Amino acid sequence: MYPGRWAAERPDQPAVIMAGSAEVTTWADLDAASNRLAHALRSAGLHRGDHIALFMDNRVEFFHVAWAALRSGIYVTAVNSYLTAEEAGYIVDDCEARILITSVAKAEVAEAMVDHTPRLEQRIVVGGALAGHDAYEGVVAGQPHTPIDDESQGDAMLYSSGTTGRPKGIIRPLPERSLWEVPAAEQDARIAAMPYDYRPGMVYLSPAPLYHAAPFGFTIRTHQAGGAVVVMERFDPLGSLEAIERFRATHSQWVPTMFVRMLELSEEERSRHDLSTHEVAIHAAAPCPVPVKQQMMDWWGPIIHEYYAGTERIGATRIGPEEWLEHPGSVGQPVDGAVRIVDDDGNEVAAGVEGAIYVKGPDTGFSYKGDPEKTADTLLADGFGTYGDIGYVDEDGWLYLTDRKSHMIISGGVNIYPREAEDVLITHPAVADVAVFGIPHPDLGEEVKAAVEVAVGSEAGPALAAELVAFCRDNLTHYKCPRSIDFEDELPRLPTGKLYKRKLRDAYWDA
Repeated sequence: MYPGRWAAERPDQPAVIMAGSAEVTTWADLDAASNRLAHALRSAGLHRGDHIALFMDNRVEFFHVAWAALRSGIYVTAVNSYLTAEEAGYIVDDCEARILITSVAKAEVAEAMVDHTPRLEQRIVVGGALAGHDAYEGVVAGQPHTPIDDESQGDAMLYSSGTTGRPKGIIRPLPERSLWEVPAAEQDARIAAMPYDYRPGMVYLSPAPLYHAAPFGFTIRTHQAGGAVVVMERFDPLGSLEAIERFRATHSQWVPTMFVRMLELSEEERSRHDLSTHEVAIHAAAPCPVPVKQQMMDWWGPIIHEYYAGTERIGATRIGPEEWLEHPGSVGQPVDGAVRIVDDDGNEVAAGVEGAIYVKGPDTGFSYKGDPEKTADTLLADGFGTYGDIGYVDEDGWLYLTDRKSHMIISGGVNIYPREAEDVLITHPAVADVAVFGIPHPDLGEEVKAAVEVAVGSEAGPALAAELVAFCRDNLTHYKCPRSIDFEDELPRLPTGKLYKRKLRDAYWDA
């Protein structure tokens, strides 16, 4: 289940399509390009278990690099392409990458990163020239387009988002079995066992940055299944609908903020495109307010699937559209594992009681690179682990998320989970985006604050602030609602939907 098989069976069919340009990379192209880079990595002295880093915008060469590593027994670390030079340099140095591959679109940051990455042996740039970097085209020129002699399976070593501190590398032992040792019949059985009806010939639309764990994993899995990946250079609400129609996408993946942006389109814009080929829309990465998901169901029909998981792959839950309509707000039931909710003392709590969420699935042997203490803090002795979320399980075993443990506000000794107020405020027509967090209070310790990005056509100011506080109090217990509201031109979200709430909080706590 890698490009070599599909290059042999369907060489001229698309493996990657860039949505903006409609540029097509066939299976033969992808197989040859990843083979050439694999040979170049071996020529540079890299072998099984070594590391490379990938710092790149959404472009086809992303998959050349990823598959070159994955078929060479090499760890590849895809770095958030929106980080500063210091932030990106920390990850590149920490993962012990021997080679960094970047693109001209990231030239300014890549050049500034040099001082933060002293251990790199080679820097390569795609799509142009950059001082101190070898041109990608020259590196692969003349290399064979056939597989290297010692192909073996590599893996991604991705980093946590770092929204509450320094990101940590998540590493697993490399698979022992070589790619060519898996018979075609077994490969077909693995494809058939994939969720979401993954299959040869499917068309997967990826509107998010490829460096993130979910787009990275799902696009690679699409290739394993023999499907084509349509990559949007950047997310655009109307452009997403156009891409579904133009490329006849069968599958897609989203984050809730993308749903919100698409729902802001006019009725004429939303109904302009033929979405009839669209069978499965997957979402995760952040909790989705129930009203938002219900509106998407009303629009797209019961095709929206949700899962709860993490880069650590400790365990996961899934919920299909029909199940969600029966259990709105749930993120599902365990997949090949179990869920446990525990209190602050580590004791399991009863159904309906909130606590720390621990999940267990097939053991992947993960650890945080260089941090055995954090690894131990994440895992219980019996293999259950946590992604740091708070929630509860109902009487029927359906899991509901409340919030991130690190986001919890303690005001006057009372625990407040910001997501409750966020889910209310996002439904107000004047709110385009919202973040709720705790700020210092001399008596209570913390008080509830909201930062709001105003929707087009609405005016920020004291009148709207008072209206939003009152709106929240009409729908939620008063102590859970913000006492005050600040207005921001744009909230600090990653394109993946992750909110850097720390950047909002720090302005108050540092002061």
